[in-house]
Amino acid sequence: MAAHESVLLEEAVEWLAPRPNGVIVDGTLGGGGHARRILEKSAPDGRLVGFDRDPGAIREARRVLAGFGERVMVIHDNFKNVRNRIAEFGIGRVQGMLLDLGLSSLQLDEPGRGFSFKTDGPLDMRMDPSEGPSAADIVNGYREEELRELLWKWGEERFARKIVGRIVETRRKKKIRSTFELAALVISSVPASYRYGRIHPATRTFQALRIAVNEELRSLEEFLSSVTDGLDEGARLVIISFHSLEDRIVKNAFRNFQKAGEGKILTKKPVTPSEAEMSRNPRSRSAKLRAFLKIAEEHS
Repeated sequence: MAAHESVLLEEAVEWLAPRPNGVIVDGTLGGGGHARRILEKSAPDGRLVGFDRDPGAIREARRVLAGFGERVMVIHDNFKNVRNRIAEFGIGRVQGMLLDLGLSSLQLDEPGRGFSFKTDGPLDMRMDPSEGPSAADIVNGYREEELRELLWKWGEERFARKIVGRIVETRRKKKIRSTFELAALVISSVPASYRYGRIHPATRTFQALRIAVNEELRSLEEFLSSVTDGLDEGARLVIISFHSLEDRIVKNAFRNFQKAGEGKILTKKPVTPSEAEMSRNPRSRSAKLRAFLKIAEEHS
């Protein structure tokens, strides 16, 4: 299993600009890499409140961040609930928030999680295995037209009709239960030219299912709907996205914040990984970072 490497680590922390005597929220702890660097940069007394909906990520983050003691609070929850949860602990506005919307190596490399078509495992994909339907439930239970819309809308899969047709044909005979089964169905449904492109032909199907299982875009939209209310004057919001659907939501939200006079966009164009990082960590190649500054409120 590959060790987890946080994407755009130095860039994210630089744009976030953590400082002592402040509170930063990391809404997606993952392997704890960003959180650890934030705590190092905000020494000696900067605090971090970290969230993740994945119980495995919570365990790993607690291990990685144990040395920071009371400067860290780790909460098992979806980042969309950040504002309400920190209020429970008497924390008001914070000096920065970070979201890294990508999957961690801890998730991708564990066959039992079902996130990857590169290893065989149960078709699950739930970030929190205790919540909601799995990918197998959707693949075997959704109506044909619902599956087509899902693959087209959230996977931007141009061969959605052919792929779903093959899925429906197959599940009439037996349930589709594993990642390899689904990946093989996708490969057999698309033209040969599509099978040997830059990305694996099952990439978009798996993306669409993962988004649906975890309600990822809805969570992002809910988070963004009230996030600026939770930012102190001069605070920064940094978000790393990994596909066009997420990036579009973030870009439009930042534009709306700026138009409303809530702050200004710091990144005219998204920050992307260096050639060295992409070479070292190929999973970083689609990452885009955007940063926003909450401007001090005017008082009449």
